[in-house]
Amino acid sequence: MSVKFQDYYETLGLDRSATDKEIKAAYRKLARKWHPDLHPAAEKKEAEEKFKKINEAYEVLKDPEKRERYDRLGSRWKEGQDFQGGPDMGGTRYYTTEDFGGGFEGGFSDFFSAFFGGGSPGTGRGGRTAQRGPVKGEDLESEIELTLEEAYRGGTRSVRLNSSAICPECSGSGTKDRSFCHRCGGTGSIPDQKTLDVKIPAGVKEGSRIRLKGQGGSGLGGAPKGDLFLKVRLRPHPVFKLKGDNIEVDAVIRPEQAVFGDRIPVQTLDGKVNVKVPPGSRHGNKLRLRDKGYPGKNSVRGDQLVRLVIDIPPDLSTDEKELYKKLHEMRKGGE
Repeated sequence: MSVKFQDYYETLGLDRSATDKEIKAAYRKLARKWHPDLHPAAEKKEAEEKFKKINEAYEVLKDPEKRERYDRLGSRWKEGQDFQGGPDMGGTRYYTTEDFGGGFEGGFSDFFSAFFGGGSPGTGRGGRTAQRGPVKGEDLESEIELTLEEAYRGGTRSVRLNSSAICPECSGSGTKDRSFCHRCGGTGSIPDQKTLDVKIPAGVKEGSRIRLKGQGGSGLGGAPKGDLFLKVRLRPHPVFKLKGDNIEVDAVIRPEQAVFGDRIPVQTLDGKVNVKVPPGSRHGNKLRLRDKGYPGKNSVRGDQLVRLVIDIPPDLSTDEKELYKKLHEMRKGGE
């Protein structure tokens, strides 16, 4: 039997190396775009055809077994628009458009029938009913933005998240009363918002993930929810710069402090400390504060590096200006 080849990856706008997550995202986007009920009568026929192709592509690529069999074609799919079905092309056909009330003309393509076999909806080889067991909800990922102090100390943050939930009208099937579910547009999920109190571990780092068990996508058939992973992003800090496990900070001192030395206050993550500036310090010299950095491996803290910045105060008194003038004349006279 010669049938027209269907490029399911092209239908969903994907590469053949697409991940399950990318496949699902592409399907949902296209299903919403081409849902027939969202198009005027003049465009409904075109939308129906595209919607059928989108659903057929997703039916194959979302199923690991079907996708693996489809991918076995390898380079053969490039040989032309005709595909020769073989004797080993039996398989499972989960549904046709007749399951949606017969609103569309015809079911899946001849290619699908030749490659995966026919049969009534919900039946597998030999006419046995395909039993779909419970399916755990998908794991989701989002981001949480923290200040350096919040990440260092840990604590609890309330976070409002945009997510998705199983459509209550169709229980995630995408269909209701043998027709497409109008509430979710046939995708099986609806937008959802929720506020969570997130426990932040002390010393969490940029790029690490906080796992919230059971806060991911809803499961099917009574299966548990997936997990939610929050990826940590650290806001730029107005004072500190985090370099690995070390923290860098600038400390402004006056010229006389650099010449004669002094003790100056320096901000750390644990509060202010007094730091000794050695006599004869120069602009750009760095002072090391041991174990005042960020927690690293095995909770061993890095160091804090204090970079000295020599600057003249903007509010010099008349006497101070006279002293700088004398110093200038002394240096000039010694040249």
